[in-house]
Amino acid sequence: MTDLRRRLSEATRAAFEAEGLPGERSGVTPSDRPDLADFQSNGALAAAKAAKANPREIAGRVAARLTGDLRFEAVEIAGPGFINLKIAARLLTERAVEVEASAMAGAASVETPRRVLIDFAGPNVAKPMHVGHLRSSIIGESLKRIFRFRGDEVLGDAHFGDWGFQMGLLITALGEAQPDSPFLADGEGPFPADSPVTLEDLERLYPQAAARAKAEPEFRDRARKATAELQNGRVGYRALWRHFVAVSRSALQREFHALGVDFDLWKGESDADPLIAQMVQTLTDKGLLIEDQGARIVRVAREGDKRELPPLLVISSEGSAMYGTTDLATIVDRRQGFDPHLILYVVDQRQADHFEQVFRAAYLAGYADPGALEHIGFGTMNGADGKPFKTREGGVLKLHDLITTATAKARDRLREADLGSELGEAEFEDTAHKVAVAALKFADLSNFRGTSYVFDLDRFTSFEGKTGPYLLYQAVRIKSLLRRAEDQGAAPGQIAIVAPAERELALVLDAFDTAVQEAYDKRAPSFVAEHAYRLAQSFSRFYAACPVLAAETETVRGSRLALCRTALKQLMCALELLGIDTPERM
Repeated sequence: MTDLRRRLSEATRAAFEAEGLPGERSGVTPSDRPDLADFQSNGALAAAKAAKANPREIAGRVAARLTGDLRFEAVEIAGPGFINLKIAARLLTERAVEVEASAMAGAASVETPRRVLIDFAGPNVAKPMHVGHLRSSIIGESLKRIFRFRGDEVLGDAHFGDWGFQMGLLITALGEAQPDSPFLADGEGPFPADSPVTLEDLERLYPQAAARAKAEPEFRDRARKATAELQNGRVGYRALWRHFVAVSRSALQREFHALGVDFDLWKGESDADPLIAQMVQTLTDKGLLIEDQGARIVRVAREGDKRELPPLLVISSEGSAMYGTTDLATIVDRRQGFDPHLILYVVDQRQADHFEQVFRAAYLAGYADPGALEHIGFGTMNGADGKPFKTREGGVLKLHDLITTATAKARDRLREADLGSELGEAEFEDTAHKVAVAALKFADLSNFRGTSYVFDLDRFTSFEGKTGPYLLYQAVRIKSLLRRAEDQGAAPGQIAIVAPAERELALVLDAFDTAVQEAYDKRAPSFVAEHAYRLAQSFSRFYAACPVLAAETETVRGSRLALCRTALKQLMCALELLGIDTPERM
């Protein structure tokens, strides 16, 4: 199943080539003036430049070939040589029927599925999630859904921060808080199965220990020693560490699930640690690991680089494996466990240089094929001052608190709009939560991921304008309409595109495939978000202009009900790709 844009591009290309003209740039795009045409081709301008001819004359020759094509209602020349195309109602009807019957709501699968691993969120042991995790979680989850939707085999990995110095800090802090803990004994166990700490304990102990490590060299040295003993296999420390991980992971899974984010893998930095020694030996044997002022590095700079890229530090002068070392070993682990064709790292754009270093080292070592590793960078969520968002007290806002605040605002918005009054308490709360999550996610995903945006909860939670709640309202509106139709014994029938608003809606339904492909190719869910908003707007105009239940004939009513059902199907599909759940009622 091919969308109209591609079908018509094939037609215009054939017409250009039949005139002996190059067809590479003859494809069609949606018209800049939808009041004049549905699509346009600017290929005559490019062809005229190459042929040193008049573009209007070339456009006229091509238009003459297209005029007899029954797929077009009108073919006209405008301006210096634009070819305006209006689609025949018959073709629009055929396409709308295809979308209605499509299991993918009008989108298409990839021709060659791949194994894709998406690394996103990056939560840490003992650290509550905060707004800094929000964009990675939302963008990564949406990309996972989009890639899976198009047919790839996809795994989402939380890449859990569960190793390193922070573990030594926690062990040392616990040793002072619970000096008689059996986990601190220098023995082989067995050790208690119940955790000696709660999440609240960890969230209290870690910042205290991190602050002390900066101010007290003696405490810092003890924490470093504890880290080394943990990593060298001290049994009590390993048992204690497993409790830290389990307590943190359980809480994080609840937080993520509340946001509509889930992972296939909870691999941690600890999973890569056993591979580091062999990896270092391999890098040495290949001549890639070289001595530099007591440290060991991999030089990743290339001839022709526009700016100098520092080498990847693998082993510090103190003999410690570094952050990049773990990332490199993680690539080895992923290749052994899943052997992905592509790995996407959904991480703040400010980490671009780090990932470029790691990727180049991986390519040099043969751990990944060139181009198989991509950093999917994103901007920051900012406050009104244009700086990364903070609480009023100047601290980092916990994600749990953000969701709670957004849900409270969603409750207020529902009541202000006189929505949800007929719902029971449990359904009202569920709807408020869905509205809150839709507000947060759509506000993020409606922006191209590379840009930053200003956090404005009042605007995000509005049921008017380009917001998640507006999209939910339109979806629920269609559901209500279809329920009323069923109660009246009215059923969807055969689609027939006649009225202008029906034409517009059919063209928007057709464009879903392009939006999904753009989101897939550019790793940018904003294309799907933009389409969802256009679809909701188009449906609203259709609903206002074309009576459905009060249509003039049963045939027209059946056609319009089928269009409503198709619009709902595609809107819900788009929202699902964005990670947004739709309530049944409001």
